[in-house]
This record gives sequence, structure tokens and C-alpha cells, in this order.
Amino acid sequence: MELRRGRASDAAALAEIEAACFPAAEAAAAEEIAARLKVYANHFYVLWDGARPVAFIDGMTTDEQDLRDEMYADASLHDAQGAWQMIFGLNTLPEYRHRGCAGRLIEALCAAAQEQGRRGVVLTCKEKLVPYYAKFGFADEGVSQSVHGGVVWHQMRRTF
Repeated sequence: MELRRGRASDAAALAEIEAACFPAAEAAAAEEIAARLKVYANHFYVLWDGARPVAFIDGMTTDEQDLRDEMYADASLHDAQGAWQMIFGLNTLPEYRHRGCAGRLIEALCAAAQEQGRRGVVLTCKEKLVPYYAKFGFADEGVSQSVHGGVVWHQMRRTF
């Protein structure tokens, strides 16, 4: 499988993956993914199996330390010089799960953030995924202020 940065032309395919991975209330709309790709495609990492995208990770950079719900929908909040790399979504098609795809994407994004001189990476996840992200060096900071999708999220941070 090939790992590469996102491109504007990936928007429709990535929106389909997002819809397969998250409930509708939590999934980014196709328009949101397209807007993100226009502003910060270089912060999308996409895993391809031949000509098919099968997994991706994305998020903006910002000087804000905490992930806010407004960031998901407003790509203009991206600050290319921001100290923190946010993760908005880690998406793997169901038939490609448990093959190391997600881990490969997390490590690629974190390595790039560190090389770019960021202070670290921040994400939110459901409680059941806290142990998964902890394996990659993320520390649980407790329940987030996020109400995205009407569920409870934990904020996690990996500091360099």
C-alpha cells in the first residue's frame, strides 16, 4: 500500500470513506472535506491500495492548544505556522481494519508534525479508543469540551 498526501481530487473518495467510518452526525460532509483539502491538503495522509484510497487521517494546525468544534467545519482557522497539529479524523474502511493502516497513518502524521517543529498533536476520541491512542504516546486529558455529534469525547495529546 502507498502512503501519500491528500489532493483536492481526492475529496469525493475521502468523503465516502468518512461516511463509512462515522455516524452521520459525526462525519464530515463532502463539502467540508473538499474545503479542508483546498486549505491544508498537505495535512492529509491517504493510504492507497492500488488505485483505491482505503484510509486517511487529517487535521489543521493551530496555535490553540485545545481542539474546538468550530475547527471541524471552518478550514479558514488553519494556521500553517501553528504549534499544534490537530487530528480531525482517522478513517479506515471496515474491510481494511486490523491491518495496521491506522497506525501507519498516525505515525506518518506525528512524524511530519515533529519534523515541522510543532509542539505536538491533539485529537479527540470516544472513551473506548483512549487505550488505542495511548499506544502511540497520546495522554488522555479527560473529557473534552467538544459536543460534536452529540457524544462525549476525550481529548488526547502527544507532546514532542
